[in-house]
Amino acid sequence: LTEILSLDLIQILFFFFSLPQEGKRNILVTSALPYVNNVPHLGNIIGCVLSADVFSRYGRLRGWNLLFVCGTDEYGTATENKAREEGLTPQQICDKYHAVHSSIYKWFQIDFDFFGRTTTEKQTEIAQNIFWRLHEHGFLVEDTVEQLRCENCQRFLADRFVEGTCPHCSYPEARGDQCDKCGRLINAVELREPQCKVCRQTPVIRSSKHLFLDLPKLENQLEQWLEKSTSTGDWTVNAKQITRSWLRDGLKPRCITRDLQWGTPVPHPDFKEKVFYVWFDAPIGYLSITANYTDKWEKWWKNPQQVELYNFMAKDNVPFHSVVFPCSLLGAQDNYTLVSHLVATEYLNYEDTKFSKSRGVGVFGDMAKDTGIPSDVWRFYLLYVRPEGQDSAFSWADMALKNNSELLNNLGNFINRAGMFVTKFFEGCVPAMELQQEDKKLLAVVGWELQQYIQLMDKVKIRDALKHILNISRHGNQYIQVNEPWKKIKGGDTERQRAGTVTGVSVNIACLLSVMLFPYMPSVSHTIRDQLNAPQSCINTMLQGSGSFVCTLRAGHRIGTVSPLFQKLEVDQIEALKKRFGGQQVFDVYELLLLLLEVAAVNGVDPEKAKQLAQAVAEQGDKVRALKAQKAEKAVITAEVAKLLDLKKQLAAAEGKSPEPAPQKSKKK
Repeated sequence: LTEILSLDLIQILFFFFSLPQEGKRNILVTSALPYVNNVPHLGNIIGCVLSADVFSRYGRLRGWNLLFVCGTDEYGTATENKAREEGLTPQQICDKYHAVHSSIYKWFQIDFDFFGRTTTEKQTEIAQNIFWRLHEHGFLVEDTVEQLRCENCQRFLADRFVEGTCPHCSYPEARGDQCDKCGRLINAVELREPQCKVCRQTPVIRSSKHLFLDLPKLENQLEQWLEKSTSTGDWTVNAKQITRSWLRDGLKPRCITRDLQWGTPVPHPDFKEKVFYVWFDAPIGYLSITANYTDKWEKWWKNPQQVELYNFMAKDNVPFHSVVFPCSLLGAQDNYTLVSHLVATEYLNYEDTKFSKSRGVGVFGDMAKDTGIPSDVWRFYLLYVRPEGQDSAFSWADMALKNNSELLNNLGNFINRAGMFVTKFFEGCVPAMELQQEDKKLLAVVGWELQQYIQLMDKVKIRDALKHILNISRHGNQYIQVNEPWKKIKGGDTERQRAGTVTGVSVNIACLLSVMLFPYMPSVSHTIRDQLNAPQSCINTMLQGSGSFVCTLRAGHRIGTVSPLFQKLEVDQIEALKKRFGGQQVFDVYELLLLLLEVAAVNGVDPEKAKQLAQAVAEQGDKVRALKAQKAEKAVITAEVAKLLDLKKQLAAAEGKSPEPAPQKSKKK
């Protein structure tokens, strides 16, 4: 008690409300931990943190006791490689990019209770504890495995640093752990035509002793738990399908150790030179991040009777959250809270292609704020096209269309008109309302839309629920248009009363919309409530229970200053942004030289031309090396190498030399 009395009010609230409470719905929300060295693109943002943020904000409006945690996944080869590229230590890379992630999510208004990281003492402590419990209960097995080693880079290749052709579906860009096309798990040595992603050399197979999680031994426990969780919880269809496909194929022991340096150390003396494999280690980050938030973390993570766990992610992360991580926790036999609701999105593409940082294609998190488009508009559009049931695509033209039609002409138009009528016709005070049958019918329709919104949001149908907000403002615009309060205000007492009723009803609907919008567009929601001078009670009442549309702006309530909420996105503005993020336009020396050769006859030795070609060869060589450093697509690099060889032939001709034939590579049979 003495400790509590020494805290200020915010700390006291934090003290009481950061833990599960008896008699309340206690919700623990996690968002898949982003790799620290990757700047997240729009697809990453909608697939994980933004979807989780919307649901968390909604849950708090519903009065649930909710904790939302996330953080950067910082261990593994990807971090080691990034550190080598930038001439920093792995820890310095983690510190640098953790700050980048934090800044991006802050701009997107992602309201974590705590955004942590996995490179902490708590991570080591909890991961090693789970490891020893698995070991004690006989769920770990030793085996000698064949691994791919790049002799050129002098290291074993982590799964994500080798790619080749999938042995199951022949997809040519399968990773060393999983195929993004068919979703099947892969052992890297099974890949056909494997390549090291760093140097593009063909790796060799070497043996190494490792520890495995005995998934077959845990399969019965897993299936019993899955049957209950998937039938009672809100698992997305793709999450169920992907999990079933794993079980249908039969579970196999899964390696949990790696020959790396940057990771959580394996505490077993026979494996002291190894670290935990990132997909054993990373999900434990949810626990350690919570432990860095509160010493009472076990009240969330070892409390399945009171706590419901929601996991948000893209579909490629499903198996690790529905099979591997639950098996780790089941095998630990320590009463861990397992996922109740697994929410997975499909993929968001960029226009008609994939996001690519190296090729300058797509909008990444650190670029969005430089477009001049508010973060709430970004949030709205990403949620409008959220890939809930199938892959979807970000489109600049569609974003402009949705902004101008749905936000500006529909939602913004209704809320602005409702407020302006109060200001212009009733001196800033909400008029008295005498409801007629038409008004009651509208209120019933609005109430139905509100209930649909709540039912969908409860089931994490975030994109579909958004449509009901827009439906309400559409109903409101039609209501205003039919009743024409701007005309009736000029008539007799009856007509003026009617104008007042229509205005009062409309401004209260606008207040409801501000509440429903809060999970999607928090800044706009706050602006609307400020303009309407809405009481805090409107936030706390309308989404309770099954939802109730109540009159919170009563007759005589004085509103604030009303102003437009949204701005039009112009065609030239959108075209400029589309061009800017459509890929880097690189000056092509090769094409220029071909043009020069066409207009100038070159006979015999030409010292001036040879000088130009020598410069072109040097620049094209730099271009090829840059593409390789950026890990560009193989086809792109091959095309540029062909141009380089052609330029060298032309240089030899200009110097009066006979071009040497290109050496032929022997093909392995």
